[in-house]
Amino acid sequence: MLLIADLLLLSFLAIRGGKPMCQTYGTKELSQFSKEGDVNIGGIFSFHQNPVKVNPALQVNPGTIQCEGLDPGELQYAYTMMFAIEEINNSSELLPGVTLGYRIFDSCPSIPLSIRASLNLMNRYESMEGSCSTLSNVHAVIGETTSTSTIGIARTMGPFHIPVISHSATCACLSNRRDYPSFFRTIPSDIYQSQALAKLVKHFGWTWVGAIRTNSDYGNGGMATFLEAAEKEGVCVEYSLAIYRTDPRKWFLEVVDIIKHSTSKVIVAFADGTDLDILIKELHAQNVTGLQWVGSEGWITYRYIASAMNYAVVQGAVGFAALNAHIPGLQNFLANSRPSTTPGDQGLMELWETVFGCTLTPQAETEAQSSVAACTGKESLWDTNTRFTDVSDASLLNNVYKATYAVAHALHMLFTCKDGQGPFENNTCADRASVQPWKVLHYLTKVNFTTKIGENVFFDEFGDPVARYALVNWQMGDTGYILFETIGYYDASRPEGQQFEMKAGVSAIWAGENLEVPRSVCSESCLPGTRRAFVKGKPICCFDCIACADGEFSNSTNAVKCDKCPPEYKSNDERNHCDLKAIEFLTFRELMGILLVTFSVFGACLAMTIALIFFHYRQTPIVRANNSELSFLLLFSLTLCFLCSLTFIGRPSEWSCMLRHTAFGITFVLSISCVLGKTIVVLMAFKATLPSSNVMKWFGPAQQRLSVLAFTLIQVLICILWLTINPPFPFKNMKHYKDKIILECALGSPVGFWAVLGYIGLLAILCFVLAFLARKLPDNFNEAKFITFSMLIFCAVWITFIPAYASSPGKFTVAVEIFAILASSYGMLFCIFLPKCYIILLKPENNTRKHLMSRVTPKFL
Repeated sequence: MLLIADLLLLSFLAIRGGKPMCQTYGTKELSQFSKEGDVNIGGIFSFHQNPVKVNPALQVNPGTIQCEGLDPGELQYAYTMMFAIEEINNSSELLPGVTLGYRIFDSCPSIPLSIRASLNLMNRYESMEGSCSTLSNVHAVIGETTSTSTIGIARTMGPFHIPVISHSATCACLSNRRDYPSFFRTIPSDIYQSQALAKLVKHFGWTWVGAIRTNSDYGNGGMATFLEAAEKEGVCVEYSLAIYRTDPRKWFLEVVDIIKHSTSKVIVAFADGTDLDILIKELHAQNVTGLQWVGSEGWITYRYIASAMNYAVVQGAVGFAALNAHIPGLQNFLANSRPSTTPGDQGLMELWETVFGCTLTPQAETEAQSSVAACTGKESLWDTNTRFTDVSDASLLNNVYKATYAVAHALHMLFTCKDGQGPFENNTCADRASVQPWKVLHYLTKVNFTTKIGENVFFDEFGDPVARYALVNWQMGDTGYILFETIGYYDASRPEGQQFEMKAGVSAIWAGENLEVPRSVCSESCLPGTRRAFVKGKPICCFDCIACADGEFSNSTNAVKCDKCPPEYKSNDERNHCDLKAIEFLTFRELMGILLVTFSVFGACLAMTIALIFFHYRQTPIVRANNSELSFLLLFSLTLCFLCSLTFIGRPSEWSCMLRHTAFGITFVLSISCVLGKTIVVLMAFKATLPSSNVMKWFGPAQQRLSVLAFTLIQVLICILWLTINPPFPFKNMKHYKDKIILECALGSPVGFWAVLGYIGLLAILCFVLAFLARKLPDNFNEAKFITFSMLIFCAVWITFIPAYASSPGKFTVAVEIFAILASSYGMLFCIFLPKCYIILLKPENNTRKHLMSRVTPKFL
């Protein structure tokens, strides 16, 4: 920047006579290629790669900074620009009557030399009157190849509004219109490339990578965007290191050591080729090979570093490059090129002398080098096989071609502007005789054209084109020549997930000459059925795999968490999906169900058999004396009690749930009502001490029927209220067991259920009390004693039922309820009717009126 300040200061202060005259500071600098035209376009390319150090003692004038290490690829860029200008000058449609010229300088990838080239383009190395007030010698500049050098050029040209169009500078920082108001490019910005690189790494499953960058705006900006995009894609970076060509060797060795001891197998390098070349050579010296390299466009197709030595380190590298294209006529133009010895146009001399082993320098200047023959002038590049004439990879050449045509189209719009319809103040057009660069800059923002090969060219508000890339792969050809094979494409304008398109019929070569994609992960993927457990202090790509808990599952790889199975499902043994839980309920087919059904049916049959016996012996004294009408009704109700237990077996449904509880409640009340009626009859019959007592007329058959009906109707009313307000319903109980569902009947209203049981219990207790009061009646007719026993059994069963019912899990709850029904039913059946059957069937001699009426000494219960 001090150089710029000195130049401007001298330009404004050096005055001779009455007119200003500028004296250029420094030594004379000539262009590499030049041709004058009506309008000139500048070019800056890195023809040489290594600046030659000057004498630091400064005891003599160091002169201009010299460069060495000719790069034929950069010469191609200059000749592509000249080829495009020649096409435009020969065109009758584009810029008719206007001749384009060019001045092209070497920058030797150095920021100071790039700035020096910029100043040379703006000001000729000439001292003459009026030179301080003349406009820039060029109206646009094409270049540079590297972002770092281009930044210096754009900063220099920007304040003077001279357009700069780069064919290869991708730094996202150059899209900043405040710092670089006159910058354009025909290659996409790194912000798209960085995002594409993150997607590329994710696409191949590389979640654990190292990162190398050039310590410049290009490398730092591109890597920052990559790291941000990689984090979103779930890619972790083990290390991120910056290098630069001027760094001491000690730092490069430290970087090599870090790479050697890292666990990642993939390196993402966002770097300039010159910087990376130094690192690659150090890696080769220590035999650090077999790593998969992913490159930015800054080096992935940089022919200068594509040597056999470097290939041993970065073989199989993949990365993004500009799309290749075929430019008709370019190869012929390159092959037909001839060197010039005219000062300011000698850019091809060094290549010519190197290729043909001769010299173009006049004989007087080469007497000391008589061993080198002079060139005959018959040499031709058609007879050689050099990088200069190889246009198999014309991706960046096409970008230079498009940049040149973009300037031409901008100038065409400027020269064809119609007076009164111009874009400038008062609808004026530009002065065609004195074209100002800022007006060319205006028209460049409006450029929109299609090239000969059908490619649409335009710039957005930041001076960037649409992001399209070719995915290239370093491969070794049969002849040992390194190929940048295109294996796919990336288009940022496509929808997410459809931006990659792999090229059919082309196989990639990976690190170590492998045909399979290498793996680079910090932790192996967690299989379905497990989840990732992140380790504190480590990146998210480093984790442990933990099996999902019971009732949880994961059906994807690298699941962050295990999902809970739906309530009706359980996780399988592998925990990778959920199976429907087994539904459990008491069935007719299982052993417990079969036993309960057997006892139920047997009890019902037994009750009906006793009823038949009683019916057959209905005229005998013992049947008549035991109130045969209530006995038959009791036997009928007991049969129903036995049979109602069957409603508790089988798959619960809405109707079965309502039926089982109401049928149980009503039939049991009917049974106990009958027993209560019999107890009252017995008690009254023996409490009537006087022969003339008429107590029995108050509890005759009609009153007995009415009492049974009344007691039963109360239970019916309770059941109706229960079913109306909140009836029982089928319910899937998932709390008792984790691996199965208990299908049961929920009570609906617990109050209704316990009201039904409570009413049955109230009648049973009343019956027990009355029977207990009649326990001292004569032995020969002591039915009250048997009723007492039956009620004792009944109460014992149902009192025991309550805790057993509450604590039994699953279908055993139903089994306990059925057992209580059967036990209490059998208790009443055996205690009340078995003694009578014994007398009827086995002791018929006791079945007489005389025997029943005889009195014996009472025994206490």
